[in-house]
Amino acid sequence: MRVIRLLLAEDQVMVREALAALLGLEPDIEIAAQVGRGDEVPDAVAEHRPDVALLDIEMPGLSGLDALEGLRFDHPDLKVVILTTFGRPGYLRRAMEAGADAFLVKDAPAAQLADAVRRVLAGERVIDPGLAAAALAQGASPLTERECDVLGAAREGAGNAEIAAALHLSHGTVRNYLSTAIHKTGARNRTEAARIARDRGWL
Repeated sequence: MRVIRLLLAEDQVMVREALAALLGLEPDIEIAAQVGRGDEVPDAVAEHRPDVALLDIEMPGLSGLDALEGLRFDHPDLKVVILTTFGRPGYLRRAMEAGADAFLVKDAPAAQLADAVRRVLAGERVIDPGLAAAALAQGASPLTERECDVLGAAREGAGNAEIAAALHLSHGTVRNYLSTAIHKTGARNRTEAARIARDRGWL
């Protein structure tokens, strides 16, 4: 029986330890490493050489989706499972576009998660069926990459001048991007637009 080496990346200690304990009970799964920050993932993968990386989306340092993109470039054979509290169709779409092998929500049973780990190692893609249906119904993000950049900066509290300087844009261009993003999200202002975009997994 092959033992599957698993990297577990989750910033909430209790959740990470619970997942490690539950998955560690499986006879064919070994927890090779645990990290609590997204920016610790690349070094942990390089050091421990797991077969599968289990990544949370919301982590300090680097999001699970950003870590996934780096892993796809540096470790193309590594299987990646995205596990998240945020069952948002937009996140699912972004994860699949970035090359995730599986996308599951944290309230899935431990046996289902262990099964997903085995299946991705066998070459399958595993997606929460409810999220898959919701993603198809919602469609792709209407925001362009630059609109996401500007809206993301606005979400962090930056003003137009700061956004313009950080993204090397003119003040007028920043205002135009924000106005378009507000219109596309159906929001009343930039704060609401950023919240809507984040809730739908577009940021």
